[in-house]
Amino acid sequence: MHFFLKISLGLIKMRNLTLFITSLVFIMMCTIIMYLLEPDTFESVLNTFYFVMTTFSTVGYGDYSPVTMAGKMFAVFMYLFGIGLLGVVIGKIVDSFTIFRRKREEGKLSYIKENHVIIIGWGKKTDFAVKEILDSDQQVEVIIIDTLTQAPIDVSNNRIHYIQGDPTEEETYEKANIEKARAVIVFADDTIQDGSLKDAKTLLVAITVDRLAPDVHTTVEVLTEKHISNFSHVRVDEFILSQETISSLAVRSAMYKGVSKVYSQLISRQHGEDLYKVTKKEHWVTYNDAFQELLSKGATLIADRDQLNINRRLQEEIPDEAVLYIICNKETYEALLDD
Repeated sequence: MHFFLKISLGLIKMRNLTLFITSLVFIMMCTIIMYLLEPDTFESVLNTFYFVMTTFSTVGYGDYSPVTMAGKMFAVFMYLFGIGLLGVVIGKIVDSFTIFRRKREEGKLSYIKENHVIIIGWGKKTDFAVKEILDSDQQVEVIIIDTLTQAPIDVSNNRIHYIQGDPTEEETYEKANIEKARAVIVFADDTIQDGSLKDAKTLLVAITVDRLAPDVHTTVEVLTEKHISNFSHVRVDEFILSQETISSLAVRSAMYKGVSKVYSQLISRQHGEDLYKVTKKEHWVTYNDAFQELLSKGATLIADRDQLNINRRLQEEIPDEAVLYIICNKETYEALLDD
């Protein structure tokens, strides 16, 4: 009994790769030996392999069984060692899935895919942003970076991943595969009370992102507009002024009743018409060509990049590098994509 206990403990302590190779060799060895002992009983190596596996898994259908004394004694040897070995292997496999899930929840797994969106900093804004991204694009995956020891969001959704680490350290971004990312969003740290310190940390994070992935589109939340000048030596594609935006929206809502609903439709895909990006078609020479065709299909052309004066430029030619934005519902946009 003590002998078998020592063997079992030794199997449990084996490295996974060694254990799997040992199991494979043991199964092949048992298959060959059993076939050599009773070739007439099992008729083929495949049938012998089938008998060995049903024996190790304790299924034992009984359609094949040894008839000679040598075959029966070897079968007893297989019972004693094979069942225990296979049990340890299955246990290791189950443990591997458990460890993988725990590491995923703790943010300790590296991300190896491409074209993902990285969001730095967890908070209510992040939670809303994740849902908006997933609703906007059915293919894109989201990486959340924060210092929390556990994922702050359900990562059972395969499109959501969590990386635990300091957002000012290079190793964290290497785990997030930032060089192959589609975009990076940096939210202000809500755990910091002082607005100036919030923007200071955001600047430090932006510097790190720019150093590691200068070609990735970066959007940064800044609390105070005057602090944007501090980012002059850092490549940031877009700034979001959170405090000024909320204040401005509140004022416009007070001055023009109902205008907040218009803003909500433009910035969220949960209500009414949405803002979408379309590419220039070959037969669109002027903005008017694009405007009239889109209008006939239920969409309104409103901007080229950040220029909202399309209605005064209808006769101008559309440049090849144009990025056109339209307002329409989801069904209309999908129909335009099909065209």
